[in-house]
Amino acid sequence: MDANCNKGGPPRAVCIGGGTGLSTMLRGLKLYTHNITAIVTVADDGGGSGALREELGMLPPGDIRNCLLSLANIEPMMQRLLSYRFDNGNLKGQSFGNLFIAAMFGISGSFEEAVSRMGDVLAITGRVLPVTAADVNIEAEFTDGVRLKGESTVFADPDHKGKMLKSISLVPPRPAPLQGVIDAIEDAELIVLGPGSLYTSIMPNLLVDGVADAVARSKAVKIYIANLMTQSGETEGYSLSDHIAELFRHSGARVADVCLANTMPIPQELLERYAPEGARPLEIDREKTEDLGIKVYEAQMFGRDGNLIRHNPRLLAKEIIGVYRAVSPTHEYGR
Repeated sequence: MDANCNKGGPPRAVCIGGGTGLSTMLRGLKLYTHNITAIVTVADDGGGSGALREELGMLPPGDIRNCLLSLANIEPMMQRLLSYRFDNGNLKGQSFGNLFIAAMFGISGSFEEAVSRMGDVLAITGRVLPVTAADVNIEAEFTDGVRLKGESTVFADPDHKGKMLKSISLVPPRPAPLQGVIDAIEDAELIVLGPGSLYTSIMPNLLVDGVADAVARSKAVKIYIANLMTQSGETEGYSLSDHIAELFRHSGARVADVCLANTMPIPQELLERYAPEGARPLEIDREKTEDLGIKVYEAQMFGRDGNLIRHNPRLLAKEIIGVYRAVSPTHEYGR
């Protein structure tokens, strides 16, 4: 897809998600538009973020830190500093960037203000918003009736590895969004969901009160970015249409009209590294996906980060803008 296929200025873009998928995409997308709002989940309760959440009573900073760094316009040494993780002592495993946000939180009136101030310090392109100021957790119900609470517990519980999810929700349910979140969605010309973990990166945003409805009402081009691989403990055995169906079912709204999926082959040595986890390349079942009212675009977007399978930020961003330009004049597809 040619990113210059239609005329028009850079779109007002809203990107919804979390984890490494969202931050990877933002690194590429900022090359095409400066008007970016990243809406980020705050349901993480593990690792360094979880520790700061418990000890300081702040929202988890990890996913937000990654997005800020992806949008930052700073010297490489500062990037390295903020990405640095301590490897011993009481701070072992903690990121300096997380501590930076924690310090900013300490001198600010709210977590939202702390994130905004850090964005100013890092001279970011666009802005980063936590989806809610509420202290939320993920709760999952499995088909055997068991309920588990907390992201770090839900998909790491050995007794439920490979078990089918019945539903996922937030505790407390339907927390209020930041007003800036709804305003950004209503003003958007392009809304991108993912890439990222379906149940722990994308879904928690859409379960915040009013967010899914605002996305569904929007006249923006709404693109779901298909993951490259299925994910152990979350989407084992899922095809693309399964992802879309679950997205619609849980959000209770039509939150995408278009899907962008990778066709670039993944090297066999990387697939072999992921195989013990039960992860495999996502099956692009175009016909079933389009039966759900989703138009599927396919392109070569694979990248790698050492031994990790990732989208290539530049290729992904180019294709997103290309799809936006192609769909924008007639983006009523599926309505």
